[in-house]
Amino acid sequence: MLEVAHLVRRFGDNVAVDDVSFGVAPGTLTGFVGGNGAGKTTTMRMIMGVLAVHAGEVRWDGRAVTAQDRRSFGYMPEERGLYPKQPVLDQLVYLARLRGMTADTARSRAQDLLERFGLAQRGKDKLESLSLGNQQRVQIAAAVIAQPSALILDEPFSGLDPVAVDSMAELLREYADQGVPVLFSSHQLDLVERLCDRLVILAGGHVVGQGSVEELRSGGGSRYRLVLDGDPAWLREYPGVRAIDIDDGRALFEIDGADTDGVLKEALSRGSVREFTEVRPTVAEIYREVTA
Repeated sequence: MLEVAHLVRRFGDNVAVDDVSFGVAPGTLTGFVGGNGAGKTTTMRMIMGVLAVHAGEVRWDGRAVTAQDRRSFGYMPEERGLYPKQPVLDQLVYLARLRGMTADTARSRAQDLLERFGLAQRGKDKLESLSLGNQQRVQIAAAVIAQPSALILDEPFSGLDPVAVDSMAELLREYADQGVPVLFSSHQLDLVERLCDRLVILAGGHVVGQGSVEELRSGGGSRYRLVLDGDPAWLREYPGVRAIDIDDGRALFEIDGADTDGVLKEALSRGSVREFTEVRPTVAEIYREVTA
């Protein structure tokens, strides 16, 4: 279990991360989402010990994390941290050996990963000669090469084509299925919704929402869409209803205290009802609401 408890990080007078707490359970994919400057990268750097923690604690298996624990974590920084003028295979082997792997095991593991990411023929090429997307693939391979006990990945899907995204998603799920806690940040909210067991939403250095997608969806009232021949503006004044969007005979609204039969009866009394449907909010919609 990877936990952060009440983390605080300041840069001068700016509090970049303010009392952030969440957990990443074994075998779960946890999506870490938030706008630019929300504090995601700073939090990940504190987890990895790249930045000092000004208050709070990072925990591993219920105790304060140690440098030895972190050596077993797989980390992918937002800014690529590999050597641009070194051959791809050589530096993957080097990084694996730093983690304690034998030369033969490291080379075999590196070759397997390069083949998986469609780079088996590029092992002798310098990293800088690869496209940005392929450099991203190599960075991912570096993060997982030593069979990590936890994965901390900052924007791992950035710059990947759809085929590589699917391959990466499959790889992360494999690690989660082995019991590895996986935390990754992404601005691709549709991808987060598809992949993640849990989400942590950050805004202004604070956690503004966390839980499974279903838990976050159920955090507000029930949401419905109503399509009428007439004008549904009356919903703005209907008790127990919160109108979200009303336009041209269509209304999106939440019911929080009213009853659906009563709303439908009122709608029918005002004309033909073309549609009355419960709507499940997407992660993108949840994100916009909790960060507004």
